[in-house]
Amino acid sequence: MRVERDQLGVVEIADDLAYGAQTARAVLNFPISRSRLKDEPEFVRALAMVKQAAARANLELGVLAPEKAQVITAITDQIIAGQHHDHFVVDLIQGGAGTSSNMNANEVIANLGLRAMGHGFGEYRYLHPNDDVNHSQSTNDVYPTAIRLALLHRARALTTALEALTLAFRNKATEFAGITKVGRTQLQDAVPMSLGTEFAAFAATLADSVRQITAASEGLRVINLGGTAIGDGILAPEGYRARAIAALSEISGFDLTGADDLFAAGYDQGALVQFSAALKSAALRMSKIASDLRLLSSGPRAGLGEIILPPVQAGSSIMPGKVNPVIPEMVNQVAYAVVGNDVTVTMAAEAGELQLNAMEPVLLCRLLESLSLMENAANTFRTRCVDGIVADADRCRALFEGSLALATRLSLDLGYDRTSALVYRAKREGIGLVPALVTEPDLPGDLVANLTGTVRRKSA
Repeated sequence: MRVERDQLGVVEIADDLAYGAQTARAVLNFPISRSRLKDEPEFVRALAMVKQAAARANLELGVLAPEKAQVITAITDQIIAGQHHDHFVVDLIQGGAGTSSNMNANEVIANLGLRAMGHGFGEYRYLHPNDDVNHSQSTNDVYPTAIRLALLHRARALTTALEALTLAFRNKATEFAGITKVGRTQLQDAVPMSLGTEFAAFAATLADSVRQITAASEGLRVINLGGTAIGDGILAPEGYRARAIAALSEISGFDLTGADDLFAAGYDQGALVQFSAALKSAALRMSKIASDLRLLSSGPRAGLGEIILPPVQAGSSIMPGKVNPVIPEMVNQVAYAVVGNDVTVTMAAEAGELQLNAMEPVLLCRLLESLSLMENAANTFRTRCVDGIVADADRCRALFEGSLALATRLSLDLGYDRTSALVYRAKREGIGLVPALVTEPDLPGDLVANLTGTVRRKSA
């Protein structure tokens, strides 16, 4: 064990642990969730990127010794590459507006840097977590900047998954283009359509979700790095802000810009609220599609049964042969979780007080969870369900021919009132609209052929 001291006293830490006193206290204070920083590698990398950008800017301005800047850069490069993440042990849910996370990064980088310089962990007179690694920074600009970087990286993965799911639905739309079926509104027969058109609409809504998430992500590129504690740039040298943001843009690969008003940026979470709203919208759209697939595949004998979902597991412990739509059901539940996370984001964003929002940790936690759930759900939805969907063309045809869906088209020839009377007669007699037409007097001889032919041409 080694002994470290902070303003509260003495802390004992195991010799092989690279974090320091403030991290050790945070571990004791916040045994809250099952998620720690190391469980979110994108956020750990984002913290390291911010620290490296700050070191570069400080070096250029002559306020950080070259040897120290060099070792900070080397260690943060290793963290960005995926090394040393096991030392990032603070719970994602924490008080202090992210200070514990920031200090976890400062202490790990300092201690690993000390070892690289030939010193022992805790010998901070040679490389200090606050004076050197955190130079020209505060938690209040480091932490929110790292949040935005992590979300930008994860958003890329999600949009990639959604684009692949969109393509899967487009492929099915092409495959099912020639299959005529009943279009329904309010779960009632409405007008004719093709199964391909239905699947093309699924693809269109998902493509729009990708556009919305991409647009909302643009707001995450605006950061408050250089604002330090409350927005006045205290302890940051002149020129630091521009240099740090330029360096971070280069390191992260994102074109980042500084906020126009650093005081507002210190507490305002509007960009995260908009981003969460875009995620919620996409999740709800996926859920609607999943629910439709459950309806369209219901039965298989006593329901709609127009499509057949791939059977991925037995559906019952008591009913032999039953297969449930488990993948669409999973998508529904992911949507419910994302909606709940959006409520949390909304409330946490509202909680900004004066010059700071202390609730940023739960914002990060819930947004990362939504991104992870949606990415995994989209990939699983595609590979375990959508790619394997088969159309039951005979069932679609039988339901269509026995339905009253041609009534709207027929009203152009017979008028609304006469068509309504014909529909009610077909209902009473339990026959389809076409058989009812055949026995209707005083109709043009080619009406039935023209009517059904029009539908087939439109479907094709």
